[in-house]
Amino acid sequence: MTAQTDTQAKAPTPTKKLYVKTYGCQMNVYDSERMTETLAGQGYEAVDTPDTADLVLLNTCHIREKAAEKVYSDLGRLRKLEKQRGTPMQVGVAGCVAQAEGEEIVRRMPQVDLVVGPQAYHRLPEMLDALDEGKGAQVITDFPVEDKFADLPKTRKSSGPTAFLSVQEGCDKFCAFCVVPYTRGAEYSRPAPDLLAEARRLVDSGAREITLLGQNVNAYHGKGEDGDWSLARLVRAMAEIEDLARIRYTTSHPNDMSDDLIAAHGEIDRLMPFLHLPVQSGSDKILKAMNRKHDADSYRRLIERIRAARPDIAMSGDFIVGFPGESDEDFEETLRLIRDIQYAQAFSFKYSPRPGTPAAGAEQVAEDVKVERLARVQEALLESQATFQQACVGQTMPVLLDRPGKFDGQMMGRSPYLQNVHLTVNADRRGEIVPVTITEAHRSSLAGTLAA
Repeated sequence: MTAQTDTQAKAPTPTKKLYVKTYGCQMNVYDSERMTETLAGQGYEAVDTPDTADLVLLNTCHIREKAAEKVYSDLGRLRKLEKQRGTPMQVGVAGCVAQAEGEEIVRRMPQVDLVVGPQAYHRLPEMLDALDEGKGAQVITDFPVEDKFADLPKTRKSSGPTAFLSVQEGCDKFCAFCVVPYTRGAEYSRPAPDLLAEARRLVDSGAREITLLGQNVNAYHGKGEDGDWSLARLVRAMAEIEDLARIRYTTSHPNDMSDDLIAAHGEIDRLMPFLHLPVQSGSDKILKAMNRKHDADSYRRLIERIRAARPDIAMSGDFIVGFPGESDEDFEETLRLIRDIQYAQAFSFKYSPRPGTPAAGAEQVAEDVKVERLARVQEALLESQATFQQACVGQTMPVLLDRPGKFDGQMMGRSPYLQNVHLTVNADRRGEIVPVTITEAHRSSLAGTLAA
């Protein structure tokens, strides 16, 4: 019997403290939860600050600008904290910056004890054992042949009414701006029976809503008992789980929005009417330079098909401005697309080069032009979002109460469209889905009252 199986059977009494700081995406939130569960089997108890931690893990993201520099700054602060408190602290860097930087992290910051990529964190116990044996800093950034999920604890529980479930990792698209294929590796889909079992455990422990995660989640093609399953097939099976009231998924690529997935949006009530579908640009020239393999009009037609299947669906997206070669005309095409689609919400960013990606070495758009274009895109997106928010006033919608609000007697919840909704209601109703009449619309939230 392996050590991992032993820890699953009977976890030791916690004797050490673990602090995990999570950067970036929802996938990292999921990974941090799994790392915490894995180390619980080694006697670690999670704490909320690094002040008393025996082990600190920084679970990093490489998507945002200057991601590595921010990690090094945090490592510097941890070094000062260790000196101030006068007791030893083991420090590890996990995630995508760990994958990208590797040995360089230990060279620059010798206090780092372990560096582990996002495909190898199931090996944390053996890395810690090697440290205890005096073998020096441990660095694992390989893409393993084995399935890391097979070695993770099978006792996962939900910490609240909402939960994340990683179903797919990696990406084969190789967009010219993106580091994901280099830090997360090739596309991999988890077997459907494993996912259904994990989903049932989450629901049994209190989850009412599960968000299926993947770098390219709608490319899911996991093994089922009768061959490969699509994401639509997986969603349909998830919808049969008793007490699972809501299903979401993110993040998607337009080229993988299959007919059966579009149909699922119109046929499965538990699949929420909200879809994050990044387009990045409205210019065909820039989309080609980005290696997106779709054009603006095909994206428009895709949205029309999705809305025909589910007329009340709310759309979200991503936009990058100032990509190399973007002209004023290209930028205007992006603004035109935003006006055409009318997003309920969206994210927008200035392009910043990521080392090792094809676009990093291209001639860059001037920074002041990027700043001006980002401001204009955000203005257009906020106008669209405000229109959607205001249209919700007067509606009564089901809201999943999942956390306390800012004030006494207030609870926060999620609308079907992933909006934050706050209302006055007893805290003991956490986890319930209640009818709420929307009375006010704010920039990023709604206010309402409990409907009779």
